[in-house]
Amino acid sequence: MSTRANRDRTSAGGARAGLLLGCTLLVGCALAAAGCARGGRSAAHLHRLYGLAPPLAFTLQDAASGATVTAAAFRDRVVMLYFGYTHCPDVCPTTLAKLAAAVRELPAADRDRVRIAFVTVDPARDTLAVLRAYAAAFGPEVVGLRGTRRQIDRLAARYRVTYAFGAPNARGNYDVTHSSAVFIFGRDGRSAAVVEPSDGVAAIRMTLNRLASRA
Repeated sequence: MSTRANRDRTSAGGARAGLLLGCTLLVGCALAAAGCARGGRSAAHLHRLYGLAPPLAFTLQDAASGATVTAAAFRDRVVMLYFGYTHCPDVCPTTLAKLAAAVRELPAADRDRVRIAFVTVDPARDTLAVLRAYAAAFGPEVVGLRGTRRQIDRLAARYRVTYAFGAPNARGNYDVTHSSAVFIFGRDGRSAAVVEPSDGVAAIRMTLNRLASRA
């Protein structure tokens, strides 16, 4: 199993409203692209991880409610676990838009069985309010999660996710380098597959459909 680190650069002084509008537009673009051309790996061939990665387990804060949540709250749902941050100008919003597009292509009966768990690696800037608005821009299936630095470090280490912070500039903005893989867990909480940047909407949708429909 491998992940590819991507260099994300913080947009200095970017307006929050503009960022959220951009996220919404990206969702629309991903949905439009999904209906026209399917890029990435063959629809049935995401990298499979059945039981090879640790089961889904965490204790974090739900940005929507402010309450502490554990993986037990996602039991009986397919979960796509992704680490990123809201100031990411390209990789994170593009990835979340693609994941959300895949969920929306599922049969209606299966959509509520899937959640996208977006864990911020930058809790200093990603307050509850910021993370809540960011997650909501992509749709109700996206759950924003944050925690203490210790909680995030331990969760990232559990799934071998790496990230690092650059030195702040004069305005206090800084770069974040982080792994870009998305881990998919079945309704039983066991690891099932991993999504890499080259994987398309169709490949993700096929895997989600199989896992969500499985009893």
